[in-house]
Amino acid sequence: MQDHELRIALVGNKNSGKSALFNALTGQKVHVGNYPGVTTHLQWGALKGGYAHLFEKTSVRIIDMPGLSSLNAYSTEEKDALASLTLHRGSQDTPNYLIDVIDAGNIEMGLYLALQLLELNMPTIIALNMIDEATSNGVTIDTVELERELGVPVVPISATKQQGITALLEQVAALKDHPLSERRIDFCSGDLHKAIHSVCHILEAPAAQVGMPVRYAAEKVIEHDEAILTQLDVEQEDLHVIAHIIDHLEKDSGLASETVMAKERYAFVDDLCARCASRVETSREQQRSQKIDRVLTHRVWGIPIYLCIMALVFWLTFSVIGGPLQEALEGFFDWSGGAFGEFLLGVGVNHWVYDLVINGIWAGVCSVLSFLPIIMVLFFFLSFLEDSGYMTRVAFVMDKLLRKIGLSGRSFAPLIVGFGCNVPAIMATRTLPSERDRKLTILLTPFMSCSAKLPVYGMITAAFFGTKATLVMISLYVLGIVVAILLGFVLSRTLFKGDAMMYVMELPAYRWPALSDVVRHMWDNAKEFVKKAFTIIFLGTVVIWVLQNIDMTFNPVSYSSQSILAAIGTQISFIFQPIGLDSWEATTALLAGLAAKEAIVSTLTVLMGPLIGSGLTIAAALSTIFTPLTAFVFLVFILLYVPCLATFAATRKELDSTIQAIGIVVMQLVLAYVVCFVIYHIGLIFVG
Repeated sequence: MQDHELRIALVGNKNSGKSALFNALTGQKVHVGNYPGVTTHLQWGALKGGYAHLFEKTSVRIIDMPGLSSLNAYSTEEKDALASLTLHRGSQDTPNYLIDVIDAGNIEMGLYLALQLLELNMPTIIALNMIDEATSNGVTIDTVELERELGVPVVPISATKQQGITALLEQVAALKDHPLSERRIDFCSGDLHKAIHSVCHILEAPAAQVGMPVRYAAEKVIEHDEAILTQLDVEQEDLHVIAHIIDHLEKDSGLASETVMAKERYAFVDDLCARCASRVETSREQQRSQKIDRVLTHRVWGIPIYLCIMALVFWLTFSVIGGPLQEALEGFFDWSGGAFGEFLLGVGVNHWVYDLVINGIWAGVCSVLSFLPIIMVLFFFLSFLEDSGYMTRVAFVMDKLLRKIGLSGRSFAPLIVGFGCNVPAIMATRTLPSERDRKLTILLTPFMSCSAKLPVYGMITAAFFGTKATLVMISLYVLGIVVAILLGFVLSRTLFKGDAMMYVMELPAYRWPALSDVVRHMWDNAKEFVKKAFTIIFLGTVVIWVLQNIDMTFNPVSYSSQSILAAIGTQISFIFQPIGLDSWEATTALLAGLAAKEAIVSTLTVLMGPLIGSGLTIAAALSTIFTPLTAFVFLVFILLYVPCLATFAATRKELDSTIQAIGIVVMQLVLAYVVCFVIYHIGLIFVG
């Protein structure tokens, strides 16, 4: 061992508990969930101090990797994980130890990946995670026999309960001091066995030159992995010999070579599990999940039940729990702002300073922060549904519907994440194996109304729609989904022709979510909301206040209509006149919303400051620039146009194209304008 640092990669199938183990080892709080695809990129963390004594003076870093079904990578996240394991061996940025995390309740799938990982000839330990759940469900695993068959340590653990962690790390420390000899598991026989050994002989020198395990290279070449051949300097004559070997294998078996390889691996795993594991025919957990699924995944009632559940979540969030808490916090900010203002007047501060602090910064930032309870309550419920395993079922139920617009149920997870924030939702498209599906999902995700728009919805609906505010909010969410469906239907038959990839997945068992995980997810999102309020919103509020109070010659103005801000808003307001948004205040707020949607609330609060200061309520002040119809049009435009600069940056990064990202922005603006134009002119027919 030449490295003075251990870099331990946590690898394994999706939803096997890698992130939970990462948290246990590092003390970090990365999000975990009872659904596949939670981790979409590599995450690094240092081993926490409580375990440092096991490694003396050696530095230990842990890498949480995206889930893998096998070493045949399809999605972007799987390719990133595989590249980290197989490319640039010996680099300081790649792992030198592996902990293969296997769900003890689904050991067959885990062992299929383990067979491939062992071909990498890296120091490896198998962690049988969730062993407590497996045992309670009647699963028995002979770890001693499994360890003997695989030739690597096998340690039963429960990452969420932090059981077996010390024993796992003791095995890592033991491997560091006494490395295992090279392992070779002959899982195959007959023609495949001969083919692998023949190709190994040919690739021995080229594989050694690039530091690649020769058996791993041979198996990947037999599976027609072109990427491997590009890394190996193989003579043309040898390539012809390899092609002949593969052709002979496929001719004799009557199957594609990659199918022969998979079949032999599964046969070996089945035999191994028959000798090392046993289970009751149907566990209590499976029986319970099957009973619940008969209702929640019903082919007729599945989607209506989901819509009812989400309607209940919104009702509890906006009307029962979050709404009253928001009003209470708003009252507190009004009282404390008044008290702070009296203090400033009492010490004789300049009028401009008072106006900037109270009517600018305090009013703008606090108007956004008052919606924190709604954000926290909504994320609590969404996190609860995700961690219970229900959202994975919804993806299964939605698969048939999504196929009608050219997507598969696999796209549902990123779309659902979009209701929280579009940025991680767009990043989550890395889990999609099809480039076509990935791009189409990225394009549709911004139409899922993110939580940043909630403060705007709350402010406008409370001012204009009274008891129907919650109904209006729900209609906005539904409209966003409908627009995404219609757009997807059109695009899948024009720019994105083709069929969505088949969606095959194993549904995780229903679990009662750990309260600590749900609260942590809620708290993480709340922190991001507060952070944005004291950075982007704070800065935006100051800029808006300054531009509202000076004219083009930088002199103070008596009325906001004489300000720089009014001049800018007036110059572009004619564009929005056909959709009823011709006031400079409305257009200015929409411009501010390009940076962050919460900025619309702070902008309107600052712009309405003089009217509020004269005794008008925020609702009365807003009624000077909106009618109920134009207020709804305003909300629809906010729903459909560019989410924020961060979303644009994420889109550009994931598509690796600035031009395509700009094209999406233009499409969103045009679509928002067209939909608002239709709604406004239809509305005029009914309201005169």
